[in-house]
Amino acid sequence: MKIIQSEKNTAGKFTTFINETEVGHMTYSWSGPQKLTILHTEVHSEFGGQGIGKKLVLHIAEFARNNKSKIKPMCTYAKAVFDKTPEIQDVLG
Repeated sequence: MKIIQSEKNTAGKFTTFINETEVGHMTYSWSGPQKLTILHTEVHSEFGGQGIGKKLVLHIAEFARNNKSKIKPMCTYAKAVFDKTPEIQDVLG
């Protein structure tokens, strides 16, 4: 599995692939110089239950750390993962 980031202006997306097939994505926006807002997380139904959504959340948490940024999870799925995962709560802001 690989995760590819794309970004244009203040809008961004992490897209997850297994082999060459897109299996899910997470969209976000920059709401300030060091503030990310997670807007939406989606995993294609045939790939559900494999932890792909959680891997996207963990990936953006690491991205935020590397960029000295904080995250506001507006997406209910991402918020639930943050609530259940203490080791990534340091990037909430």
